[in-house]
Amino acid sequence: MTHSSIMVDVSKWPIFTLLSPQEIASIRKACVFGTSANEAIYVTHNDEVFVFGLNCSNCLGTGDNQSTILPKKLEALCGKKISSLSYGSGPHVVLCTEDGEVYAWGHNGYSQLGNGTTNQGITPVQVCTNLLVKKVVEVACGSHHSMALSFDGDLYAWGYNNCGQVGSGSTANQPTPRRVSNCLQGKVVVGIACGQTSSMAVVNNGEVYGWGYNGNGQLGLGNNGNQLTPCRVAALHGVCILQIACGYAHTLALTDEGLLYAWGANTYGQLGTGNKSNQLSPVQIMMEKERVVEIAACHSAHTSAAKTQSGQVYMWGQCRGQSVILPHLTHFACTDDVFACFATPAVMWRLLSVEHEDFLTVAESLKKEFDSPETSDLKFRVDGKYIHVHKAVLKIRCEHFRTMFQSYWNEDMKEVIEIDQFSYPVYRAFLEYLYTDSVDLPPEDAIGLLDLATSYCENRLKKLCQHIIKRGITVENAFSLLSAAVRYDAEDLEEFCFKFCVNHLTEVTQTIAFWQMDGPLLKEFIAKASKCGAFKN
Repeated sequence: MTHSSIMVDVSKWPIFTLLSPQEIASIRKACVFGTSANEAIYVTHNDEVFVFGLNCSNCLGTGDNQSTILPKKLEALCGKKISSLSYGSGPHVVLCTEDGEVYAWGHNGYSQLGNGTTNQGITPVQVCTNLLVKKVVEVACGSHHSMALSFDGDLYAWGYNNCGQVGSGSTANQPTPRRVSNCLQGKVVVGIACGQTSSMAVVNNGEVYGWGYNGNGQLGLGNNGNQLTPCRVAALHGVCILQIACGYAHTLALTDEGLLYAWGANTYGQLGTGNKSNQLSPVQIMMEKERVVEIAACHSAHTSAAKTQSGQVYMWGQCRGQSVILPHLTHFACTDDVFACFATPAVMWRLLSVEHEDFLTVAESLKKEFDSPETSDLKFRVDGKYIHVHKAVLKIRCEHFRTMFQSYWNEDMKEVIEIDQFSYPVYRAFLEYLYTDSVDLPPEDAIGLLDLATSYCENRLKKLCQHIIKRGITVENAFSLLSAAVRYDAEDLEEFCFKFCVNHLTEVTQTIAFWQMDGPLLKEFIAKASKCGAFKN
């Protein structure tokens, strides 16, 4: 799995909705994995590595078997500059760094961590055998086997070998990394991919080799016999393959001319041939479409995707339970989104790079220009301080200003408006809300903003203020919040504050705010509370 260089919105993956916008903004690379897409790992802009999720088979590498809804830092990998990452079905995780080191952890029932044991790996450990002297540039995992490709084109494999997927010539599991040779001897491997129990490699002259399980024809050899050592896909003779991708039991290959070939299992239409018949040899698909520049598949799914030269993204195969037997044009901008929205499980087919571009959306641009003296054409002065705004924005966003500007605004009118009925924090929060749709105020100030929202007839803002007040109510501020709710006619909030005061009666009656409450209100509270039986004791 190589990493992408386009900007991707990780929030399309449901698990990432657990993170705050600040955490999302810090992500530079990410991968969602696991049998139910319930685990995730991500790298931040300052190269810290975090994991969160279910933690099946210790696949989060946190040193314990606890699941976590909050991201936990993997200290061992911070600052290591992860360049390629893959995962199996156990799951186990294998990655390599820019320095060419390989780390692995998680499920190890078949020695897929390459450390010579079958003990679960509870934290990331460097894979050493035969790899210490190599600079590894890419890793790939099948369900329970692993592969690593070195800078100089050597390929190593280890782990589960029941069908020959390690390529050693036997079906004995391989406890440590072993160089894959035989037909690959003397060849320079440039790309690798794994199906569930099969392996594929592309060499620098464009030839493709496959080994391991072949029951569905996923090796493309024209038969369905397993292969214990690498075997050349002879049917691709005469074309030069640049990229290879493996699904659960099917394979896609992309040529240097942008042609696309598919072979193997086709139960869900994942070959895109228009039917559901398996293919034992490569078949060209998408012939009537323009040049293909990227292909995507993942060993845990029966989904296929491709991107064309003009940026069109197609998907086919198992898409949310439906069998799509011909490539379907989507509205997505990248193949990754196909897997986020339509693969089962919704895992990533590669380590994703999130490049934060300089482009800003309309909402982001507006937010940025709030209180900006450079672009503003109007100032409010509150408590002697200025707030810079834009007449057009205020007119578009608020009925109060629309009416105000229409009724007495003219070109030579003053560019500063004095505000004396509201405090600076409250008025600033109101104007900022018009630019951002959100409010960040302590509950005491939210009371003042509630007053403003009431007098300006801003109903959504009223609700937001009430929400802040409800979340921020304490024994100390309960009575002042209650009196404010009464004053601003916020019945729902009044009821909430009243109940809070009654439930915490002993504590609140000892606060200063209680004794500073104005007479009629205090009387009303005592009468109402007595009616509820609050003063029985």
